[in-house]
Amino acid sequence: MKVDLFDFELPESAIAVRPAEPRDAARLLRVVPSQDGASPELTDWQVHDLPGLLRPGDLLVLNDTRVIPARLSGLRLRGDNASRIEATLHMREAPDAWRAFARPAKRLAVGDLIRFGAQGASADDHGAACALGQLEARVEEKGESGEVLLRFSLSGAYLDEALELVGVMPLPPYIASKRPEDARDRLDYQTVYAREDGAVAAPTAGLHMTPRLFDDLKAAGVDHAFVTLHVGAGTFLPVKADDTDDHRMHAERGVISAETAARIAATRAAGGRIVAVGTTSLRLLESAAAADPQGAVRAWSGATDIFITPGFQFRAVDVLMTNFHLPRSTLFMLVSAFSGLPAMRAAYAHAIAAGYRFYSYGDASLLFRADAGATAPSI
Repeated sequence: MKVDLFDFELPESAIAVRPAEPRDAARLLRVVPSQDGASPELTDWQVHDLPGLLRPGDLLVLNDTRVIPARLSGLRLRGDNASRIEATLHMREAPDAWRAFARPAKRLAVGDLIRFGAQGASADDHGAACALGQLEARVEEKGESGEVLLRFSLSGAYLDEALELVGVMPLPPYIASKRPEDARDRLDYQTVYAREDGAVAAPTAGLHMTPRLFDDLKAAGVDHAFVTLHVGAGTFLPVKADDTDDHRMHAERGVISAETAARIAATRAAGGRIVAVGTTSLRLLESAAAADPQGAVRAWSGATDIFITPGFQFRAVDVLMTNFHLPRSTLFMLVSAFSGLPAMRAAYAHAIAAGYRFYSYGDASLLFRADAGATAPSI
């Protein structure tokens, strides 16, 4: 499909740079596609209304990945020469190795040493920098679009601790271009249930969840389960191809436990719906279903580069809660596959006109599938 089909105009003022307070006070646009091609049903709610918009017996599936301080700044050291380098980690390859997007990548060659955490050093005094509060890595590979493989001087938990010291929270480019990362982001850009270190971008639909909302969902008969998909920085990369067939997705690692798979199967058997909180949860569930001959979600672990565009056959997810996404992005393509491109064009036009807040810190939508009567809402 032509990527131009997924373009739309978004005013700069619609981009949120801080989340709603409290988190579940964010707005929620409920989108029910028409089965006969008519305009979708669009109604305005708030996230704390979610228990009344679902059915008893439905199961929320949330991504419990935890965002790490994955944006690093430092100096490339080559003999007596030094150059400033920034790197954003996006996928761990080994206890001491990460794939990253470097900037400017043209300054790097295989074998180069980078000393991160040297923000206060200059190209003239890098030799005097002490090891305290710094972290070194060598470039082992160079790939496309600025991607490099970095082998660090520390490994495992020691590397994780060093990243906490020298790294900063990797805010999306559309926020970072407007303001610097600050102490609030260490909390704001993390779900309240985050527990598995490894993401370099937040599963943003989950940012709206609160302990109070979980209690209200439970009282309404809606339970929840967790999966883990470590979101990579590739989620922010623009689609540069003119046709979706020519776009390559970056892989992300995920895990579905046997316990969660069993709860999904039990929900299905009882007639409940699977509600993915976030496109990351959906992509992992659909990856597992695509790998199973019967299309069931079973325990699963590995890397996925699934690319969902209109025409995709959904097997695992009935309802999707997600934020509002970038024009021409793989995520807008995904929601267009889920609820239909005409429905999503109408929904986004409504959201823009009604003043919804977009992107990671923005408002949310509750989407029902265009291709299955089972997704029909209960109200």
